[in-house]
Amino acid sequence: MDTERLICDRARAVDASGIRRIFNLAAKLQDPINLSIGQPDFPVPDRVKDAAIEAIRTDRNGYTLTKGIGPLLDRIAAHLRFDIGWDVPGDDGLDCIVTSGTAGALTLLFLALIGPGDEAIIPDPYFAMYPYLATIAGGKAVRCEMYPDGRMTAERVEPLISERTKLVLFNSPNNPTGVVSTVDECKDLLELCRSKGILLVSDEIYDEFTFAGGVTDVAAGDGVSPRCPSPARLPGAEKDVLLIRGFGKTYGCTGWRGGYAVGPTPIIDAITRLQQYTFVCAPSPTQWGVLAAFDVDMTQHVADFQRRRDMVIERLQSVTEVAVPEGAFYAFPKVPEHLGLTGTEFVDRCIEQNVMIIPGNVFSGRDTHVRLSYAAPVAKIEQGLDIITKLMQG
Repeated sequence: MDTERLICDRARAVDASGIRRIFNLAAKLQDPINLSIGQPDFPVPDRVKDAAIEAIRTDRNGYTLTKGIGPLLDRIAAHLRFDIGWDVPGDDGLDCIVTSGTAGALTLLFLALIGPGDEAIIPDPYFAMYPYLATIAGGKAVRCEMYPDGRMTAERVEPLISERTKLVLFNSPNNPTGVVSTVDECKDLLELCRSKGILLVSDEIYDEFTFAGGVTDVAAGDGVSPRCPSPARLPGAEKDVLLIRGFGKTYGCTGWRGGYAVGPTPIIDAITRLQQYTFVCAPSPTQWGVLAAFDVDMTQHVADFQRRRDMVIERLQSVTEVAVPEGAFYAFPKVPEHLGLTGTEFVDRCIEQNVMIIPGNVFSGRDTHVRLSYAAPVAKIEQGLDIITKLMQG
């Protein structure tokens, strides 16, 4: 049988060749300096591990309700009331669902809102799955270019809106740039989406992974919590914003696939119906495990990553242009123009020197930058920076 002919156009349109190519090349390396992985290098906190282990041992291994276990939904609701002032569930038409990671929430959201001919505006640079979410749903991703500063502003978004636009996907702190949006940028974007009747989706997988100083030190007042700026923190945002958060990046449990979505009840209802016939529910031991995460203080780990960020930016700024990351654990430096290389070509040179990073075209319509992750041991980061900066100098 010619099984290749059975593959449908939807699957053919999803191209993972850029990432696959890098990992195929890297497979030939001996003990590479790996600055490519978007995964924390610290272990899952014992308290969170113990909660998941206890769930397994006490036979909490079966299906849960589609929306998630009651204790976790209650704890998420309490956290959101404290953090952003949303009453979930409440009289404001809000609801919540636990999902298989933020990727699960995003996938179900696109399937619920985007159909043939529909459009979603996404940032560029973007998290690698964003454009393919629209493809899988049968719609189109419209890219909002954020060069050179990595900011998704209302001014840049507005010209992209059409009568087919269903949602704007906003990601702060951003992957791959680490850029954190300001309060004013959040306000302007929310007001634009409100005026156009478009859902603003805030992907906040790195919401707890923001650094002190800069725009993340938001004073209390005006309805804004003293935390990382977010459109969800603004007055009345619950009527116009779908908030997506997760546990994997903050607590190091990326493989557990734990996340949640909260927003207007009709949208959560649609996501719930789709989850029932796709993922069924988020993994039950994961749900019991991340319940304990709300009682774990990760600030020292975040402070450690801020010190790594400082080291990375100091070195990179001496040889090229790079937006300063105020969250997450990535830098997205430009390949110096005097080298005459694309991001892919520069990555090839790094791999020749045993360093793994990712070319910018995995995250963008451009191939002018590279992404490096500093979620790696400090000694490895220093070794990698020595090689990267030397190659950038030419």
